[in-house]
Amino acid sequence: MYAYPWYHWITFFFLYSFFGWIFESVYVSVKTRRFVNRGFLRLPLLPLYGTGAVMMLWLSLPVKDSVVLVYLAGVVGATVLEYVTGYVMEKLFKMKYWDYSNQRFNLHGYICLSSSIVWGFLTIFLTEVIHRPIAEFVLGMNPWVEAVLLVVVGAAFAADTIVSVKEALRLGQILETMTKMKAELDELQVQASLLRSEIEERLENLNAAEMRAGISARILALSEKRQALISHMGFYRRNILRGNPTATSSYFAAALKELRELVEERRPDR
Repeated sequence: MYAYPWYHWITFFFLYSFFGWIFESVYVSVKTRRFVNRGFLRLPLLPLYGTGAVMMLWLSLPVKDSVVLVYLAGVVGATVLEYVTGYVMEKLFKMKYWDYSNQRFNLHGYICLSSSIVWGFLTIFLTEVIHRPIAEFVLGMNPWVEAVLLVVVGAAFAADTIVSVKEALRLGQILETMTKMKAELDELQVQASLLRSEIEERLENLNAAEMRAGISARILALSEKRQALISHMGFYRRNILRGNPTATSSYFAAALKELRELVEERRPDR
């Protein structure tokens, strides 16, 4: 069952990534009552599911005759994968693309006990039920057809990943810049208020009036720059936000909320 050539494993990865996308998109779409193209990529693929499925199959290989050990292998392997992936993505992109912080017994919001328990049962279900027909289908494919599909899908996957990573990095930079601009705007507003009070008390103080005018100009320029920054949301950035409605950002929560509201306002169906 597990002795496959390397190219079959790549096929399994893409198939399980696709099935994972179907599952997540249906679940989130039903929950939000609108279609959600779930995930990080624009292709109908969720690499976390593909990687997780392949990993669970590999880990269960040495213990495939014991259901208990298969379960434990799935719990440990999938939990480690989920934590590492969540941690790395947040550090790179300034966002948590999933967050278990509201669940009991969670660790930094990346993993939680209930999710780990489910991963174990899914591993058993995968190895004993799901994978058998999929393996038969892949093994029965014409080798040339499989090779062509792998080249086409692999090229599209690589291109989509490159663009998505670039846009997600840019989105993280926008969130950071917006947060800094908001802090600067708040500070300028405070300074303007203090100068306004001073001018009212000492109308003859022209220097204070000039300073207030300068601060007002800086506030206007900074506001316009910030508005221009959030107005130019490209296709990939908009879809990253739409495809991850539960994503959070511990450092840039206000900026993320503002961007999400902007994207929702500009939805074509509104």
